[in-house]
Amino acid sequence: MTDTIKGTTTMKTRTAVIREAPGKWDIVECDVEEPRQGELLVKMVASGLCHSDDHLCTGDIPVAMYPMAGGHEGAGVVEQVGPNTPGWEVGDHVVMSFLPGCGKCRWCASGQQNLCDLGATLLAGSRADGSYRMTLDGAPVGQMCGIATFSEHALISVDSAVKVDKDLPLDKACLVGCGVGTGWGSAVNSAQVYPGHTVIIMGIGGIGINAVQGAAHAGASNVIAVDPVEFKREKAMELGATHAFKNMEEATAFAQSVTNGQGADSAIVTVGVVKGEHVGEAFAAIRKGGTVVVTGLGDLAEVGIPVSLGELTLFQKRIQGSLFGESSPTRDILMLLEMYRKGRLKLDELVTRTYTLDTINEGYADMHAGKNLRGVLIHSS
Repeated sequence: MTDTIKGTTTMKTRTAVIREAPGKWDIVECDVEEPRQGELLVKMVASGLCHSDDHLCTGDIPVAMYPMAGGHEGAGVVEQVGPNTPGWEVGDHVVMSFLPGCGKCRWCASGQQNLCDLGATLLAGSRADGSYRMTLDGAPVGQMCGIATFSEHALISVDSAVKVDKDLPLDKACLVGCGVGTGWGSAVNSAQVYPGHTVIIMGIGGIGINAVQGAAHAGASNVIAVDPVEFKREKAMELGATHAFKNMEEATAFAQSVTNGQGADSAIVTVGVVKGEHVGEAFAAIRKGGTVVVTGLGDLAEVGIPVSLGELTLFQKRIQGSLFGESSPTRDILMLLEMYRKGRLKLDELVTRTYTLDTINEGYADMHAGKNLRGVLIHSS
């Protein structure tokens, strides 16, 4: 269905929005504009239910405006291409990158596309010029990370799209747009895992399970998964962990037992809601010269990490943040999908349950209950 608002042609689409925090997802019908130059109208096929979107609901991640249409891990099929937008065709299959890449800024030019300057508007829900592409009852609606993959149709910038082969299952390929690359890269890029290393992964959800896969692929001798939920520990063992414990005390003791008391080479923090004490536990678990990788998110306003300053200096330990696992989306999304095609990366096994747009809140309830590695929202055909 199309309509015209203030001279702009639009179409109706159903989407999940958050109106306030704390709050829950509300299913509404929004108006979406036709694509402008450099934009694509995508019919979404699937979207991962990532914890980062839940942080919007709790208020841990504050957004610049409400309502905000959620979702940042998705895949779909191009239905319209904006004028003067070469390289794209109707029918192209795309995986969304929640981190846009301009290809021109300092960060893109130095191979750090995950830090592209276009990321400045991710929580504003707008384009770089401050304009919006979705409206609800005539008022602007933000798009999470500029894409809003919980929408049945989404208007996105080509800077946020990665074209993929049409034979790939989009309900699995969507996962490499955030969770898989973030976890994998946290081990391979940020922790710099090498053969023979001992690695602790703290929190086995949609990110942590892929840090397990990354550490195992990099050749770590001991891949130690930590999670209080038995189901997640079992899944970690299936996907590359060598050992699994329910808490960091047990994991740290084991890491020390297999390293002559030194501790793990690295500890990757991927718990659902990160607090300072989690980083402190990871810091205590690593050896001299070891690395703590902080990938999970928590309340962005919280400050303070309980670590020994003396240990930080004299033991030369490192605390390293990790955004999308220090991956460059337009390169690494395709790399990960090729690894999946070759059987060297597991995606099918990550999807515990699927949901519809109308059951999205049930999906997040299941996430909080520890029932899923990754829930996936399947849009109606």
